[in-house]
Amino acid sequence: MSKPNNTLPKLDIRSLPGPDNILRRELENGIIVLARENFSSPSIVVSGFLRAGALDDARDKAGLANLTASALMRGTKRRSFNDIYETIESIGAGLSFAAGNHSTAFWGKCLAEDLTVLLDLLADGLRNPSFPSNEIERLRSERLTGLAIRDQDTGARAKLAFNKLAYPDHPYSIPSDGYVETIERLTVADLQEFHKDHYGPQAMIICVVGAVKAEAAVDAIEASLGRWTNLNKSNQPELPPIKTLQGILREDVVLEGKSQCDLVLGIPGPSRFYPSYIAAALGNNILGRFGLFGRIGDSVRKAEGLAYYAYSTIEGGLGPGAWQVTAGVNPVNIKKAIKLIQQEIGRLVTEGVTEEELNDNQANFIGSLPIGLESNEGVAISLVHMEQYGLGLDYYQRYPDLIAAVTREQILQAARQFLNPENLAIAVAGPGREHK
Repeated sequence: MSKPNNTLPKLDIRSLPGPDNILRRELENGIIVLARENFSSPSIVVSGFLRAGALDDARDKAGLANLTASALMRGTKRRSFNDIYETIESIGAGLSFAAGNHSTAFWGKCLAEDLTVLLDLLADGLRNPSFPSNEIERLRSERLTGLAIRDQDTGARAKLAFNKLAYPDHPYSIPSDGYVETIERLTVADLQEFHKDHYGPQAMIICVVGAVKAEAAVDAIEASLGRWTNLNKSNQPELPPIKTLQGILREDVVLEGKSQCDLVLGIPGPSRFYPSYIAAALGNNILGRFGLFGRIGDSVRKAEGLAYYAYSTIEGGLGPGAWQVTAGVNPVNIKKAIKLIQQEIGRLVTEGVTEEELNDNQANFIGSLPIGLESNEGVAISLVHMEQYGLGLDYYQRYPDLIAAVTREQILQAARQFLNPENLAIAVAGPGREHK
C-alpha cells in the first residue's frame, strides 16, 4: 500500500474558493449563479454556459450549434453587428460565444463599472439574435475557409480519423464544426429554429468573479437574465453507449506534400463523473504530461528521438472523452513510435507507477492549484467546472487532501479499467510514404 506523503505542499485553504467566499444562487428560471469577490483588480470576468451543443445537431446539419453560437454576436433585434462591437470596444471589454458537444459557452471581461453593459450585451445575444442574412453568409465563408484549412492539417485530420474509430455510430465521431457539405446547406431558418428549440435558461450556469459585491453581481444577472424563459426548450438527447474497442483499429490519412505525420492513439476514457477520475488523471500525468511529457516523452522523444512532440491527455467531460496519446513523428519512424507508446501503456497497466512518481505528481497537482486560481479568469473557469460536475462549493478546499489520498493501487486500477495496449484506435495523417 502507498504510504502517506508528508512532504506535499501545504496550502492555506482559507485563500481558496469555498463556501465562505462563494455566493451560489438559483434563479426562478433555473439559472445557477456563482459569484466571488476580488477587489485586488478593477476587472470582472463573466463565464458560463447553457445546454445547447452539437449533440442537438441532426447528422445532416453538423456544425449548426457551432454556427449558431458564432452568429450571436453578428446582430440582435436591438443592435447591429457594428453596434455590438462599437459598444464592446468603447468600454475596452471582451465577449465571445463558442459551442462544443454538450453546451454553448460564453466568456466576457470588463471593468467593474461596466458590468451592467456587458451583461446587457450577453443577455441580448442569448435571447434576441436576429441572424442577419448578410452576416450569416460572411460567417459561413469564414467557416468554410476554416474547414479547408482543417482538411490540410495533419493534426486535425488524425484527430477526426481517431474519433471515427474510437466512437463508431456515436455523436463524438462528428466534428462540432461540421463538414463543408453540411455548412454549405445551413440556412438562416436553421439557425433561428435551433435557437428557438435549444436556447433557454434551464440548467444554465453563469459565474461572476472580480471587483463587485457578490450580492450585487447576482442582482445584476437577475435583472438581465432573470425573466428569460423558454418553456419549449428541447431536452438534450442521452449519449448512446460506447462500443468497447476490440483489437487494433487503424486508419491512415494520406496528405501529400506534408513532411510530418501526426499520430493519435487511444481509447474512450472516463467521464469527469467517474469515481476514480482523479486517480486516472494522475496516472495520465505520469504517462504523458509531467516534466517533458512523462514516460512517453522520455521514451519516444528524449531517449529515441522519434517525435517532435509526444504527450497524453485525458479529456474527461460530461461524457467518455478520449484518453489518448498525440505525437508528431517523422513518417519513417511511425511504426517504432507506435510500438514504444504501446509499451509505455502496457507498463502502466502491468507495473503501475512508482512511489516517487506518485509523490512528484501529487506535489505537482497540489502546487499548481493556487497558480491556476490566481486570476479572475482562472477562478471563474474553476467555479463553472465545480458546479458543472456537482463537486461541491468546498471542492477546491478539499482538493489537496483528495490528491494526497490517491494511492498507487488506485491509479493501477483506473488504468487497467480503460487502457489496454492491444485494444486501441490508431490514426495517422501525413505523407503517403513509409509510415505504415
